[in-house]
Amino acid sequence: MRTFCSLIAATLLLSLVQGCSNVQPKEKEWSMSAELGPGGRPVGEVWSRSPVYGSRGMAATAHPLASQVALDILKEGGSAVDAAIGANAALGLMEPTGNGIGGDMFVIIWDPQTRRLHGYNGSGRSPKGQTLEQLQSRIAAMKARGELAEDFAGIPSHGPLPVSVPGTVDGWFAIHERFGRLPMNQVLAPTIDYARSGFPVTPVISHYFSRSWEFFRRIYADSPHLENIRETWFKGGAAVPAGGMFSNPDLGNTLETIALEGRDAFYRGSLARRMAAYFSDMEGGLAYEDLADHQGEWVTPGSVNYRGYDLYELPPNGQGFAALQMLSILKNVDLTQWSRGSAEVFHYMVEAKRLAFEDVARYYADPAFSPAPLASLLSDAYGKQRFALIDPARASAQFAPGEPALEGEGDTTYLTVADESGMMVSLIQSNYRGMGSGMVPDGMGFMFQDRGELFSLEPGHANVYAPGKRPFQTIIPAFLMKDGEPVMSFGLMGGSMQPQGHVQILVNMLDFGMNVQEAGDAARFLHDGGRQPTSVDGDPLGTLYLEPGVPAQTVERLQAMGHKVKIDASGVRFGGYQAIVVDRESGSYAGATEMRKDGTVVAW
Repeated sequence: MRTFCSLIAATLLLSLVQGCSNVQPKEKEWSMSAELGPGGRPVGEVWSRSPVYGSRGMAATAHPLASQVALDILKEGGSAVDAAIGANAALGLMEPTGNGIGGDMFVIIWDPQTRRLHGYNGSGRSPKGQTLEQLQSRIAAMKARGELAEDFAGIPSHGPLPVSVPGTVDGWFAIHERFGRLPMNQVLAPTIDYARSGFPVTPVISHYFSRSWEFFRRIYADSPHLENIRETWFKGGAAVPAGGMFSNPDLGNTLETIALEGRDAFYRGSLARRMAAYFSDMEGGLAYEDLADHQGEWVTPGSVNYRGYDLYELPPNGQGFAALQMLSILKNVDLTQWSRGSAEVFHYMVEAKRLAFEDVARYYADPAFSPAPLASLLSDAYGKQRFALIDPARASAQFAPGEPALEGEGDTTYLTVADESGMMVSLIQSNYRGMGSGMVPDGMGFMFQDRGELFSLEPGHANVYAPGKRPFQTIIPAFLMKDGEPVMSFGLMGGSMQPQGHVQILVNMLDFGMNVQEAGDAARFLHDGGRQPTSVDGDPLGTLYLEPGVPAQTVERLQAMGHKVKIDASGVRFGGYQAIVVDRESGSYAGATEMRKDGTVVAW
């Protein structure tokens, strides 16, 4: 009788779970969990969970199936680079709300053979056939047609105008040529299979799908562009619910062509010609020559020492050096004299962010067009000079860019993989805002990025639009070293949250002793506002967004110090974190992933 009753109960529970599988949580309902609170833990913080440990290989991504793809590639004898490419391809299929082959890629690789870090800048350039004056004229025409508001400033996020050449496929082949072991067709095979046979959509991605569909349905309500978007991701005119099956055979076919014919299929061959034909009737769109001439570049990561550890980031046109500037400022104060949840710790980090981002807006751009005084920006002397501007008791109403001594010279996915040889990969990839520009080439299964939205239209600005120029980039991988040895490969996706997040993770670990998982689960801040690289500047004071885990007395104290504080319980603003730490003595790995996303860490 007990067995029969248990069977009935299990059946009822299964029916309940299946019946609720299509229910999507509303943002206002997320706060209801606060009524119950966390359970207990035998070790560590009650609001966190254990890191994942392994010794022969590890992958941490924003999607469980992508992590498994990476692990399977490692088990087949692939390198960490092979596994990272395989996971990135899978994420472009499974998390198209944040990335895909229509976007750009940046990567830092620790190579145990050469005993050094290698950086790759895989960002694409603006169309060579469009001048600044032509771009301004086309934006003015959009306003005249009512497609943009009269007071709209900057470059629109949708349509052909913000599209720059996608750099991801080139980046895959560049890092694969140097560090890959398996053939590319084997690396891409799992994603091609998932694209054709389908996979279940995860909850957070389903939520972002719904948001994207509402945006594109409104923006392209009377446009033929909506048809390609609908047919690729929203068949039936709706987002796939959590647990629902999704496939993208067009993307599978595109990836198969890349796998069999190589990089040039995308930039010079049949795929390039199809993309160019798609844009041929659009003013300001990419041309075949833009694709054919694309080339990413190997770059040297820069670093700042903080508490005995060296944080490495890639140089501009990305914003990675903003994290280094923040640490260069923060090293001038001992944050451990206060508790981690204190107003003082938040205040110093926020003011350091505001100071660093003033310089980002002024100096960070494509170095081929506007070299920045990078060594001076990262110098200890300049860090002290900027630190001296912080009022310890009150938020400054406004900061300005600094004047370093000149020398000669905002939706993303992040993943990290480590293999048995000790190779570690820190890779970030994005279509920028939302799913991208809304430009979906016929029958190819992906959307072009809208990264060109981040150019400035102000003549003379370092980041002003120009033909064949790389726009300012937000996506930044990170790597932590100590005494010339690898410590942690990590990143945190999400627009301007990224350098802010990198610093918060390191402060949590290096100043306050959190483990790699706790450092990511802890409540975060995001400061938004101030001067922008687009010249469309925000409120000088800006808004300080905090998660609900920040103590109430800290919130009140920050408000009394002059910060404009808002509490945000959605998790949306605060990025998505993955990390792998290597134990230098045992050689084992510890991995962490983001509770604000769907991802997981897998190891063997």
